[in-house]
Amino acid sequence: MEILSGLNPQQIEAVTLPHRSALVLAGAGSGKTRVLTSRIAYLVQGQGASPHEIMAVTFTNKAAREMMTRISAMIPISIRGMWIGTFHGLCNRMLRAHHGDAGLPATFQIMDSADQLAAVKRVIRSLNLDEEKYPPRDLQHFINAQKEQGLRPHDIAAYDSYTRTRQEIYSSYEAQCNREGVVDFAELLLRSYELLRNNQIIREHYQQRFRHILIDEFQDTNRLQYLWLKLLAGKGSAVFAVGDDDQSIYAFRGADTGNMRELEKDFHVENIIKLEQNYRSHGNILDAANALIRHNASRLGKNLWTSDARGERLRFYNAPTDLQEAEYIVDEIRSLHGEGVMLSDIALLYRSNAQSRVLEHALFNANLPYRVYGGLRFFERQEIKHALAYLRLVHNPEDDGAFLRVINFPARGIGAKSIESLQKDAGSASLYSAACRAGKKPGDFARLIDSMKAECEGSSLSEMVETAIDRSGLKSHYMNEKDGEERLENLDELVNAAAIFETEGDPLSEFLSHAALEAGERQSGEGDDAVQLMTVHSAKGLEFNAVFISGLEEGLFPHSNSRNEAGGIEEERRLMYVALTRARKRLYLTCAQSRMLHGQTNYNIPSRFLSEIPQELIQPIGIPVRNEVQPSYAEKKSPWRIGANVFHPKFGEGVILACEGSEQVQVNFRRAGVKWLALEYANLIAI
Repeated sequence: MEILSGLNPQQIEAVTLPHRSALVLAGAGSGKTRVLTSRIAYLVQGQGASPHEIMAVTFTNKAAREMMTRISAMIPISIRGMWIGTFHGLCNRMLRAHHGDAGLPATFQIMDSADQLAAVKRVIRSLNLDEEKYPPRDLQHFINAQKEQGLRPHDIAAYDSYTRTRQEIYSSYEAQCNREGVVDFAELLLRSYELLRNNQIIREHYQQRFRHILIDEFQDTNRLQYLWLKLLAGKGSAVFAVGDDDQSIYAFRGADTGNMRELEKDFHVENIIKLEQNYRSHGNILDAANALIRHNASRLGKNLWTSDARGERLRFYNAPTDLQEAEYIVDEIRSLHGEGVMLSDIALLYRSNAQSRVLEHALFNANLPYRVYGGLRFFERQEIKHALAYLRLVHNPEDDGAFLRVINFPARGIGAKSIESLQKDAGSASLYSAACRAGKKPGDFARLIDSMKAECEGSSLSEMVETAIDRSGLKSHYMNEKDGEERLENLDELVNAAAIFETEGDPLSEFLSHAALEAGERQSGEGDDAVQLMTVHSAKGLEFNAVFISGLEEGLFPHSNSRNEAGGIEEERRLMYVALTRARKRLYLTCAQSRMLHGQTNYNIPSRFLSEIPQELIQPIGIPVRNEVQPSYAEKKSPWRIGANVFHPKFGEGVILACEGSEQVQVNFRRAGVKWLALEYANLIAI
């Protein structure tokens, strides 16, 4: 039995299970992909299953291709009859085979996200609705969310005129898609689910065919995906679900860990098989991850362990400022590289995309190549390029490239024909000069640039950036987008970036030059040896010899939004667990006592996650410094100064944000948020 060679006892138990449904709780680095592929190979060779009877569901096309390659290498027969793919890919395959029963033309086309957004915009225009009141991207998310809950327009409870209008838009969007013979990604799953639900003959055909249904990353399934799987699994079918509830970090996409409990009940799972032996990380890293995740109440429970060495303790650096945090990280990367660690085997993780700007700047200045994994460099991001284009026009209104980029962004009714006419009128002159002579809308845009330029006169660079973001309409535009929060964070970070260029001479010119250079130089390709920068969400499924987790501060990681969401802190803790378990050998945890936010210095307290890791596993680096500015003698006598850590009997630990003489202080508490306290009555203790 070559299939079983090299597997540990728990893996063998999972691979050789008799024909019954099972839930395999596979911890990080526990070899779940090998278990899945070995299970499929065992079904074919050990239990005589036909490839025709097997369906395997993955969450990415890459994972599906890897699974097919591994299985082909393990068994000598063809696997052509096997269905292996993503939910969307398998639903598409089913709908192609039964398009008539599903109410689709044989040649139906699939819209990507951009196509879908364009379709929503056409519906809004056809209904003569205001895009400001009904933002297209928000409606796109609304429609997809309804479909992922299995809801058609007539299923939505509409108790007010706003919801009724959204319901009408959804209905018109459906009619438009049916008329044009197109489907979006959410429709693939919903239409396939309805096909199985409503057509008994087709449902029974697939239930009899697929006796073995295997699902990877089961913790990431949403409600509709689970219902689709339930319809596919007949009485003689066995569902083999592999997942890890501790790595469920996609609640914002609809992922529901409750599906694991549902599976246990609906498919009469007798016992959960736990894969706890980790083949990736050193012991100290696993002990830290285990200790952290135990603070989550709603989990199935497991404990990762390794037969490998204990390894080094986790290194923790509490930097005075975010700039010094970045400098420390760069110095350590240089040191690691000097020891022979490939740059591509070093990952720099952060909770929010906006954090990458300071880190990128430090790497750029240190001449260290880097790549932003699964995303764009800071100065390449759409919202940043738009803001920079407005700044370029403030600096030089004759800049045609910048003019063309933002003349109709945010939308102000200047279409392609108007721009073409403007270009003809301009001749050899600039578009700005032509707009000054043109009709209302192009003329209004030229006057907007003039007023922004006048408003920026005598302002600091960071004030100029704020003016450009606000007066251009970028801020209000992204505030109206459902997923605009991250773009707004990036725009705030642009203000912070400007703050370090407050120099004499022409700071705006220097800043624009720096942005162009940092965006354009040292582009690292897939194969280059470069430091890997990414959000923790992007890091899931990856592993590195050395990992830095930066910005470990309350409000940043865990994110401030998590306080207002049910289960939000537990989701953030799972995200931290994922971050910790990306590291094989070296793990660095960093935070900053002060960080630039909205162009101002903010004082922070370390993340609660740091206190949830046993201190014997952590090696502090350097001597913590509370404030770069040395307090005066009078200030030294009082413990109540900005940046000081304090404890309150009711509110717990916090950090002082502001002082009003010796009478009251403003404190940011870890649990209770920001509060003003009268020192005479507060019973505040300096720590």
